[in-house]
Amino acid sequence: MIYNVTLPRHSKIGSGASEELGTLCAQVGIDRPVLITDRYLARAGQAERLATILRAAGCTPAVFSDTVPDPTSSSLQPALNALRSHNADGVIGFGGGSPMDTAKALAVLAVSEDAINAFKAPRSYSGPALPIVAVPTTAGSGSEATQFTVITDDTTDEKMLCPGLSFLPVATVVDFDLAMSMPARLTADTGVDALTHAIESYVSRRANPFTDGLALTAMRSIDAHLRRAYTDPDDRRAREAMMLASMQAGMAFSNASVALVHGMSRPIGGHFHVAHGLSNAMLLPAVTRYSAAAATDRYADCARAMALADEATPDVKAAGALVDELDTLCNDVAVPSPAQYGIPNDDWDTRLEVMAQQALASGSPANNPRIPQIDEVIELYQTIYV
Repeated sequence: MIYNVTLPRHSKIGSGASEELGTLCAQVGIDRPVLITDRYLARAGQAERLATILRAAGCTPAVFSDTVPDPTSSSLQPALNALRSHNADGVIGFGGGSPMDTAKALAVLAVSEDAINAFKAPRSYSGPALPIVAVPTTAGSGSEATQFTVITDDTTDEKMLCPGLSFLPVATVVDFDLAMSMPARLTADTGVDALTHAIESYVSRRANPFTDGLALTAMRSIDAHLRRAYTDPDDRRAREAMMLASMQAGMAFSNASVALVHGMSRPIGGHFHVAHGLSNAMLLPAVTRYSAAAATDRYADCARAMALADEATPDVKAAGALVDELDTLCNDVAVPSPAQYGIPNDDWDTRLEVMAQQALASGSPANNPRIPQIDEVIELYQTIYV
């Protein structure tokens, strides 16, 4: 079996690693980066702190801090204008998944005449792009290590998955200190997002021995530390473990892909503006329950990695323990259902068919152990609503 593995060329990992951002940019040949971030990090002074580090290393940075949650095709234009006016030769994504998704899209659009919807799956783009450096502040998206970005099409409300090597950061800085201020809700949503990445990459039809090791290690750490990080934001050991596990899970799913949870999650985010990690969390227990019988041994491995079963436990029982734990975990970190989130029943029902069509069209469900028909996707959406 031959399989491809793609990873960032350079990684700085550990407490205080962001202090080496300027050196890292110089190492990859970036002199005029634009730091893509959000208003919170700009107001907190964190964006300017990184800009100061970049200047000290001889770079000439600019800062764009008007990214939006779950970026849209239209939200990219002001940032793209900023890149071109600065004559940027590199892009730094600084923040959670949304600033990093924005930065990845900009890296491609800066040297292309096409709109972002030209790059959505099934196309995989490996053409010209500016180099990307990723500096995450959350423990969940794993975007710092993946060859994907997700952008919502304003005209269709479709969350477009844009894959390819050109969206992969050339370098990443994982500084545990940056995640210490994450609020509980964000900690929960991004943490379950990372767990979803780990589980889906392990059960994916495109899984391989390299990604298996990363996925199992990540899920073991996440299940051991997520509740602690959620209930005690000052638990430094839990924060560090979650941030490292998020990166490991990102490396896993970047190379094995994701499956049905992600396929169904993107339309929820696109139509109802639910954060990506939260929409994954809404789906994870139900989709795992639906899929388990098609790959009982793989789901049983997940349970054993998470210390929910041992080698003597029959696979069927172990897979069942995994589903039970996902239900319990999502309850412990207060994951709401779509109804509890406030999505009106009529709005949900009227969009079920188009959401199911978009989920299947994304390609991710084809990686699932059990590949659904459109009526089964609709039924799963109905199951999680209550």
